[in-house]
Amino acid sequence: MAAALVTLLALAPPLSKTSGIQPALLAAVVLFVVAAITDAADGYLARKWQAVSLFGRIMDPFADKLLVLGTLVMMAMPAFEIFNNGQPVMAAGFTGWMIVVILGRELLVTSIRGVFEARGIDFSASASGKAKMIAQSVAIPGCLLIAGLHGSQRPDWASWAVTLAAWGTTLVTAASAAPYITRAVRAGGPDQAQESP
Repeated sequence: MAAALVTLLALAPPLSKTSGIQPALLAAVVLFVVAAITDAADGYLARKWQAVSLFGRIMDPFADKLLVLGTLVMMAMPAFEIFNNGQPVMAAGFTGWMIVVILGRELLVTSIRGVFEARGIDFSASASGKAKMIAQSVAIPGCLLIAGLHGSQRPDWASWAVTLAAWGTTLVTAASAAPYITRAVRAGGPDQAQESP
């Protein structure tokens, strides 16, 4: 589903050359929401039925990242650039540096998780990681929805909404790495983790 979403966004016309409702972006919102809901349901059922596995703890975050990062990268592409009072701005709020921060967090946490999971230490998602995913799952389709409804002619409230959503998501995502780093330090680092039973 992530591949279909990214393809849909890649084929959407540049917002700077359009106005009004953008069907491709609205369809992307629906795809993202459906993917996020099915992912959440899958995790809930796995825990409820006690079917959590090492494979699931690795692949579930990977699917999340593919969905989120793929969408964010497309939202920061030139096709989402519009002009506000003659100045170029991103219609969905997310800029290139925000994507770099979010990607850096994901790579760091994935690397930490990979090291410790390989040594038999449970490094499944923490509360901060789940909060980060909730923030992303609300902000991303929300920003896409605003871009899809207004195109290049968005009202002032929409500009503020996407800006706050993008900044908030970026800050929450970056801060959510702290508990993983703390857990890794407390576990004693990779060398000591290898000696753990």
